[in-house]
Amino acid sequence: MATLIRKHGGEPTVAPSMREVATDDHGEVFAFAGQLLGGEIDMVIFLTGVGAMALLEIGEARHPREELLAALDRCVIVVRGPKPVAVLRKWGVHIDHRAPEPNTWREVLATLDEAAVDLTGQTVGVQEYGELSDELHAGLRERGATVRSVPVYRWTLPDDVGLLESAIRQTCDGAFDVLLFTSAQQVRHVLQVADQMSLQTEWMAAANACVIGSIGPTCSEAIREAGLTVDMEPSHPKMGHLVREVLSEAPRLLSEDRSPTG
Repeated sequence: MATLIRKHGGEPTVAPSMREVATDDHGEVFAFAGQLLGGEIDMVIFLTGVGAMALLEIGEARHPREELLAALDRCVIVVRGPKPVAVLRKWGVHIDHRAPEPNTWREVLATLDEAAVDLTGQTVGVQEYGELSDELHAGLRERGATVRSVPVYRWTLPDDVGLLESAIRQTCDGAFDVLLFTSAQQVRHVLQVADQMSLQTEWMAAANACVIGSIGPTCSEAIREAGLTVDMEPSHPKMGHLVREVLSEAPRLLSEDRSPTG
């Protein structure tokens, strides 16, 4: 990210705000694998590459790979974006449906609807990522499915939040013109740490004076729910597009009146 920002003429400050941590208890994955091998799962939705790899590797720790792959071969396989595609291809798992950009839960449901997939009475396993996909679960249930949630990792704050605290103070001091967010959880963690520093209100006011760029719709929803304004989403939900497009428009956006009444 820092390299991309410099390439497009910006001066980066990168503050890590989250890390992926494997769940301590693999019971959920082992239980899911047992259901899968028992023919109780009709569809599996893979939402992330990291999660897909973790689910397969954890399952393989208890069951032979060929049995897991054979069980998956009997299921309808759905992926949310390109990263789980790469993992599943490496393992030799077929893919029936692939949700297009911007790769949110809405595109997953729309893809199933467009393919006229009947979910009535179907049991759908959802590989989770960080937190439960409540909207996706609700949409699947509305279409008649039973949802089997499979969490394999969660998001936490970094062990050292010093860089994040420094960036929050710098934001409050007006040091930045542009703020870029690449996940909804980043937004939540920044607000959490700012609150712990008793700077949340001050940080939000300063953030809204900046140009705020969001990687895509899910991230933008979290930004707006926090009471902030999303100035730009890139044409494709990728870091390169985010940096290039936001920085190219930042001078124009900053020239506008950014006061609350402007």
